[in-house]
Amino acid sequence: MTDFEDISYVVDGPAGIITIERPERYNAFRARTVEEMIRAFRLAWADKDVRCVILTGAGDKAFCTGGDVKQRAETGDYGPSESGMFEIGNLHKLIRDIPKPVIAAVNGVAVGGGHVLQVLCDVSIASETARFGQAGPKVGSFDAGFGSAYLSRIVGEKKAREIWFWCRMYDANAALEMGLVNAVVPADRLMDEARAWAAELTPKSPTAIRFLKQSFNADTDHQAGLSNLAMSALDLFTASPEGLEGAAAFAEKRTPDFNRHVNWH
Repeated sequence: MTDFEDISYVVDGPAGIITIERPERYNAFRARTVEEMIRAFRLAWADKDVRCVILTGAGDKAFCTGGDVKQRAETGDYGPSESGMFEIGNLHKLIRDIPKPVIAAVNGVAVGGGHVLQVLCDVSIASETARFGQAGPKVGSFDAGFGSAYLSRIVGEKKAREIWFWCRMYDANAALEMGLVNAVVPADRLMDEARAWAAELTPKSPTAIRFLKQSFNADTDHQAGLSNLAMSALDLFTASPEGLEGAAAFAEKRTPDFNRHVNWH
């Protein structure tokens, strides 16, 4: 089995379970983390015995809190990777393209880029302790691709704008009410429930599910172009004075002063 540093990947019956193993950083991802998740998803894709993927985070505090802003404040980027690139856009595409359902088992806070990951998963099962929200405008970041456009398909335009503009946090029951998750269970039952959903797929036709997933995706595949534009813009924005101010303020635990960097013209 491939050795990983930032994640773990195990096959448990019909499920390939990918766990982000950075609880000391609330499972925030750096470039290496993203690269390892891509490798794990490809392993699951190639394994005929794996019928679905479960994506979760280590510990009980966080599913994933998005890009490691502390890393960005320290080095100006998300750290080194084998490819030399920060491949979050490719991870997003892979979650959509893998011809098997992806289940997010949301064990704690899913915020920022971590929230985007669970939005992109085919279904989401939340612990009662899970919390959801966006943080991009608070830390000098954004996702103008799938993270916003596809989110609006799930919860509606008004709610999606509220989530992104105001950066509020929502509990698991609120997430269920707005259709952001499929089920809410006690924390100690989360992984058992995710495994049960995986086991329920076993008698289903893999080819039928593959076609169905591709059919669902076809309706929003045009958003991939927006996502590519957004990732290019984000690369430029995070290196700008305004973007750097967001990361620095987060690392220094102070309120950012974005106004001095804004050009409204």
